[in-house]
Amino acid sequence: MFDIVVRNGTLVDGTGTARRRADVALRDGLVVAIDETIDAEAHEIIDATGRIITPGFVDPHSHFDGQVTWDTELGPTAWHGVTTTVMGNCGVGFAPIRPGTEPYLIQLMEGVEDIPGTALYEGITWGWESFPEYLDVVDGLRRSIDVGASMPHGSLRFYVMGERSVTQQVAGADDIATMGRLAREAIEAGALAVSTNRLASHRAKDGTPVPGTFADELELRALALALRDGGAGLLQVTGALAMGYDLDTAFDELDMYARLSVECGHPVLFSLTEVNQSPDFWRRALDHVEKLNGAGANLIVQTHGRPTGLVVGWDTFNPFAGRSTYDALALLPIDARLDRLREPSTRQAILDEGFDPAARGRMSIVAKLWEYVFPMIDGPTFEPTFEESVAGLAAAAGIANEAMLYDLMCQCPLQLSLGGYRKHDLSSIHDLMSHPDAMLGLADGGAHCSIICDSSMPTFLLQHWVRDRTRGPRIGLEAAVRMLTSRPAEVYGLGDRGVLAVGKRADLNVIDLDALDLHLPEVRYDLPTDAKRVVQRADGYDVTVCAGEVTFRSGHATSARPGTLIRGPRA
Repeated sequence: MFDIVVRNGTLVDGTGTARRRADVALRDGLVVAIDETIDAEAHEIIDATGRIITPGFVDPHSHFDGQVTWDTELGPTAWHGVTTTVMGNCGVGFAPIRPGTEPYLIQLMEGVEDIPGTALYEGITWGWESFPEYLDVVDGLRRSIDVGASMPHGSLRFYVMGERSVTQQVAGADDIATMGRLAREAIEAGALAVSTNRLASHRAKDGTPVPGTFADELELRALALALRDGGAGLLQVTGALAMGYDLDTAFDELDMYARLSVECGHPVLFSLTEVNQSPDFWRRALDHVEKLNGAGANLIVQTHGRPTGLVVGWDTFNPFAGRSTYDALALLPIDARLDRLREPSTRQAILDEGFDPAARGRMSIVAKLWEYVFPMIDGPTFEPTFEESVAGLAAAAGIANEAMLYDLMCQCPLQLSLGGYRKHDLSSIHDLMSHPDAMLGLADGGAHCSIICDSSMPTFLLQHWVRDRTRGPRIGLEAAVRMLTSRPAEVYGLGDRGVLAVGKRADLNVIDLDALDLHLPEVRYDLPTDAKRVVQRADGYDVTVCAGEVTFRSGHATSARPGTLIRGPRA
């Protein structure tokens, strides 16, 4: 007797090999049989006729470090077929921590990752000091998906150096030795990686940089050697390369990553996307990565599957906030506010106030990118043309860009593309994400709560890149599923998942690819203290199974909570 048999589906097993007709049997949390036909009895039969069967998706980049202590569902990430996620990225997290210093780590997370501090203060139940103790607390909780954790350099540096971690760029020898020892202990306790942040624009809420932003190579070397001595893991870097900053020294930075990877014998995973200010840099960077890897380095590029951006709206990224006429209405419920905003007199008053182009407000950002702001009137926009932008629509209507933006905001949310969309198509993203040294990631689940929801990336990949794209080459279904499953699992050393094969974890999705459909982003006030977040649901996920239990049906959570903490191989 099996626990579950999934019958009559098209198996896309995560390896990249051709899809095939297959039944899949699960028992005791594992895949126990895959065959063309399995007639044996099971406690539940799932009919997958006309559906694809995939491994559960592996999300390598989230920020659930606090949310994991109060939320057993971990949406919206879990709503999009993800059964495994890795948190603790970008050098920020909540362990190690000295009692009494919680407010600093909360305002660091709030500033860097846009997670409401009030929700973190209210939601987190503290019960640890060291990183191994944090893992034990997370391990004692159950949820709808599995989580793994990286040791964040920012928290580690603050734990070791206190206030000096922010003000002192170069750590002392004793500081470095202590950080290396604690990082090794974290890896031995089950951390999947050590993460560090080298992006100067990432700031705590008080405006100070993430501890470690300007760390020298000796300090980073100590973190890398902790991987060697701990026997597992990788070094995850969020750096200036991701945003196109410091391009004059970019190749020196890549050379340092290469030296670290060679010396420690483990990968260095760093973020890279196309940026408007240097649109061809990513190609040169990839060429350099190929050269370094050919000489023995182990560098992996983490990139995005769609343009980097944000959601423009009255309750998200609002360019009209700060104008006195709008601010007088800002606290009204959204329906009542929209009624007032649609009044011609209110509209004219807000537009007449104007803005200072030299100011560093939200409108000054949008005003530089009118041709990259797109309304989502009938649903999410996937690959819109210039004519569909605010600039294009305003020109066609013969009105000012700002007036067109205002009118569209009264109808629907808008998508602002900040990078990766310079030519009004996804050709550069296609080439970058398809590169053999690249890994799809940067979904940022749990973060950037007020402006984006990139947790929907798996659905975007399947719906747009695999099924619907018309303005360039598509990505094959088998290749796309591999990007979401075995590729990130391999990078993070998770050999028990990412592939549907006998003996592997019973994590899978049954998906109606024809019906897959992303909903519009929506604002919800459902975090602790009723704090805000932007979420996005999707149709088309018939069933998601984690560890052999059905956790989602038709996109909605069941009562099953089989998800646990994933520990690295040395734990």
